[in-house]
Amino acid sequence: MSRPISDAWFNRVKSATRDLVQACGGVVRAGEISHNSKSEVSRWQTATDEAIIPLPSVLVLEADCGLPLVTTVMADLGGRRLEGPSEQAGSATAVLGHYAETMRAASELMASTAAALADGKITGAELEILDRNAGALERAAAGLRFGIASAKGGSALKVVGEDAR
Repeated sequence: MSRPISDAWFNRVKSATRDLVQACGGVVRAGEISHNSKSEVSRWQTATDEAIIPLPSVLVLEADCGLPLVTTVMADLGGRRLEGPSEQAGSATAVLGHYAETMRAASELMASTAAALADGKITGAELEILDRNAGALERAAAGLRFGIASAKGGSALKVVGEDAR
């Protein structure tokens, strides 16, 4: 079956969905929040399953965890990006907390990459670990940027791109 998006974009949506489900507390809780079965939620995040998370579920789950994980990927697919402050206070402590989390996630990605490349080969399982660690770093960096924007008194979440107004 041919997909309306490339395999790379399909896998980015799946990765963002997996991150979103994790951010909402796992498959069971995400299913309860979105009024879907845990089996259906599991299919959304499984790379080998063609099921993609429906937009209403994206909206309710992102509202629950406060992170626009799938929306960010969808915006990127359309050549746009999201930016804006987080709901957290923009104090120096909050920014430092986001910075520390970003550095921890970056360290995990670097360590897993070094381990995966040590033997000169990279397996599918190692790629999956790298993808998950890259997703964690992406979420941490987004939190840092939102914290910084909040500290600067930035504007509300908005879409930015060539034709966006």
